[in-house]
Amino acid sequence: MRLPYLLLDIDGVLIPFPNADGSTPATHVRHDVVPVGRSVDNPVTVWLNPDHGRLLMDVIHTGLVTPVWCTSWRQDATTLIGPLLGLPAFPHVDLPRPQITTSHPDGYLWKRDHVDGWLGDAPAVWIDDDFTNLDHTWAAERTAKGTQTLLVQPDPHLGLQPEHLAEITTWVAQLPVARAA
Repeated sequence: MRLPYLLLDIDGVLIPFPNADGSTPATHVRHDVVPVGRSVDNPVTVWLNPDHGRLLMDVIHTGLVTPVWCTSWRQDATTLIGPLLGLPAFPHVDLPRPQITTSHPDGYLWKRDHVDGWLGDAPAVWIDDDFTNLDHTWAAERTAKGTQTLLVQPDPHLGLQPEHLAEITTWVAQLPVARAA
């Protein structure tokens, strides 16, 4: 069995959405970044928890996952967000740019069909804040067919928490590839 991919979203996971009053968690630090296609005069403000880099690297250093960005930030995840967290360059899933008005145009996360094709029969743990029940059913069906799949869904106003990473570490450690290593 090959190593599972660790698919990592950014918005709502590493960058929490502001609360109704505009606040973000006190653990997060403000950064202004300039994504590809944007003017340096028009940066995007993001709030990142500096501990996330260390916590993610703890999971990656187990050697039990292959990290991959799975975000609409695409390559900007590696060039802009990762370095602010002290993360090395990861590949990214080259997601399409669909013309949609909701994250769930078919009742499930818009990324899922593309990710499903990209993964093939590879095991995966996918961290995203925007899954629906249909996504969880998809993951359960993949697992039932022998392709281990775990979805981790942080609260989008809090983002990734240490307990999410503990869950991932425990999950990957029990996979057959982990026991054989």
